[in-house]
Amino acid sequence: MRPLRIFSTIVLIIFIVPAFGQDPSRFQKEVDSIVALNRSVKTSNLVLFTGSSSIRMWHDLKSTFPDHNIVNLGFGGSEMADLLFYVDKLIISFAPTQVFIYEGDNDISFGRTSQQILSTADSILSRVRMKLPETELVFISPKPSLARWKLKEQYEIFNKQLEAWTKRKKRVRYADVWSAMLDSQGNVRQDLFIEDGLHLNEKGYSIWTNVLAKYLSSNRR
Repeated sequence: MRPLRIFSTIVLIIFIVPAFGQDPSRFQKEVDSIVALNRSVKTSNLVLFTGSSSIRMWHDLKSTFPDHNIVNLGFGGSEMADLLFYVDKLIISFAPTQVFIYEGDNDISFGRTSQQILSTADSILSRVRMKLPETELVFISPKPSLARWKLKEQYEIFNKQLEAWTKRKKRVRYADVWSAMLDSQGNVRQDLFIEDGLHLNEKGYSIWTNVLAKYLSSNRR
């Protein structure tokens, strides 16, 4: 089995790196550490959150939804292709009932096209379906931010396409945090971020909590 696993890893690198320009193995130590720290999590009705730093920095995620069995497996400044590379470790090996995915934010900032990102999301879905056919996936829309507001149009285009893609898939949903973070004039609210203008503060996560609570599985602990 080990030679096969090594071969699969090599194949993923061959296909992912040319298309997206970054080596996903840069997250190897971080992902291994995250998996090791959470290996003993109870798998019954497990709701798994993963994706880039907006998930990783949601430190009180478990206590935010106390009635649910939550695990936070967010990692670094990841892109959709990085999650595809680690999908076996971060999703499939935990056999969750439901998965919330936040990717696309960094992809857009690095100039990836909507087609590239959605193609990778489709590959993630296919790999999960092979092993966990009944698991539901919820794709969280990339959020607006002060730091990346100049890319507003690209974000809006991608979010529309992501929503349309989810509607064509079974047991896949789209959670819109973008709209909830805008003011009455359609501009990003300035009071939702920490100093870097990119990552969320308590108010920002409160909005996410209100949006995502509607998507949480009815299954409880």
